[in-house]
Amino acid sequence: MSFARVRALVLVGVLAVAAVVFVVVALVRDTQGDLADGSDCPAGAPLADVLLPDDPAEVTIKVLNGTNRAGLAESVTNEFKNRRFTVKDPAKSKTKFKEVAEIKYGPEAVGRAQLLRAYFLAQSKMTYDPKRKGAVIDVVIGDQFQQLATTTEVNQSLVEIGEPTLPPGSCLKPAAEAAKDGD
Repeated sequence: MSFARVRALVLVGVLAVAAVVFVVVALVRDTQGDLADGSDCPAGAPLADVLLPDDPAEVTIKVLNGTNRAGLAESVTNEFKNRRFTVKDPAKSKTKFKEVAEIKYGPEAVGRAQLLRAYFLAQSKMTYDPKRKGAVIDVVIGDQFQQLATTTEVNQSLVEIGEPTLPPGSCLKPAAEAAKDGD
């Protein structure tokens, strides 16, 4: 065996040992391990599911018409149905809404609401209610609504708005529990 080959094998061996040591030190000194287990969560705080759904069919919405335009909630509901969302029967909102849309959601639908927000190009008002039960999201369509975003626009909007954030006063729902609820 030549000297150059021995030198190369020694160098590869040293790099492999250094990589193993680096990984072990990083795992031992990890200070973020307790963030996701909810151990520091105050009693009674709602557990928020911040995972973005893989499939729009995992998102259940109810569209409410917050305008004077007849049939708007029905047409938007059909558009969401065509995009594979699970939809409830549309209804008339008790209050009028002047902006594009208002998305009302609870702790179980934080990630789902973020996906829905992308369909309005982040021009929607997000209304979080910590006492709201269930994963159904109410969407109040307002006077400034024109149309839902295209698939490309939704993807660009998701990149722009980023990952869902934990709402104030809530705790992160453990990933295993959130995945079980999504099934």
